[in-house]
Amino acid sequence: MTPTLTDLVRRLRHLEIRIRKAVEAQLQGDFHSVFKGTGLEFDDVRLYQYGDEVRAIDWNVSSKGHGTFVKTYKEEKEQQVLVLLDVSASLEVGDAARRKLDVGRDIAGLLALSAARQGSALGLLAFSDQKELYLPPAKGPRPMYALIQRLFALQPLSRRTAVGAGIRQALGLLKRRSLVVLISDFIDVSYERELTMLAQRHDLIVVQLQAPRERQFPRLGIVPLLDAETGVTRWVNTSSANFRARYEAIGQQHEAQIANICRRYRTGFLALSTEGDFVPQLVGLFRHRKQQRSK
Repeated sequence: MTPTLTDLVRRLRHLEIRIRKAVEAQLQGDFHSVFKGTGLEFDDVRLYQYGDEVRAIDWNVSSKGHGTFVKTYKEEKEQQVLVLLDVSASLEVGDAARRKLDVGRDIAGLLALSAARQGSALGLLAFSDQKELYLPPAKGPRPMYALIQRLFALQPLSRRTAVGAGIRQALGLLKRRSLVVLISDFIDVSYERELTMLAQRHDLIVVQLQAPRERQFPRLGIVPLLDAETGVTRWVNTSSANFRARYEAIGQQHEAQIANICRRYRTGFLALSTEGDFVPQLVGLFRHRKQQRSK
């Protein structure tokens, strides 16, 4: 039975209340702080004054011959938010009660509710190997409820993944520096260049969704494994020591690669499992962002 919008909003509000209480208990802060900027935003230029740093000089403006100008900045108070959500077939993996896609949708819906309460502009780009749903950033309860309803009703047209292509679409849509929350399992190749570009140009949070059986495959003997995206089936000995070691090593290498890119560009990173409660980890993310802003 498909849940109604009222049911979805009630469940997401329950999650939001839990997170807000946890954040307030630990930080004396606010869950909505996730929407605040963590750095400085370009504001204007002014004439160079004695004592200004050379690296602040705007050489493009200064080269016009009207004097030497330096860039000025203002603190980012509030940012436009884009949730970039992978909805390809690999996100359907999980247990009977909870798939990776369910966790991703919950996080997106939670952020939409919070944006509605704070009056922040939030949009959504859901992708597979193509654009599945795009809702431009908007403010207010009505657009956010519409976003939640359309997201949870979405039936992707394609089952394949192209994380790099999804990021390129987002880069083309964003006209100014924004907070981007990228949610995917990253079961794909050749997206590192695009991920790096996104981290350089925007305030980025990366959420990697994982299912326990993707990290430690059960010993089932020789079984057929179906690739949910390509439809190809191959027989594998899941009890083989070589298979199990290779399977676990690939998963660890995969996560380390993404985490390293995020660390290099001081980007928020979370690895969330379909098993257990993801609220404490989200609280940890908000704590980290608040600490960054206070420095």
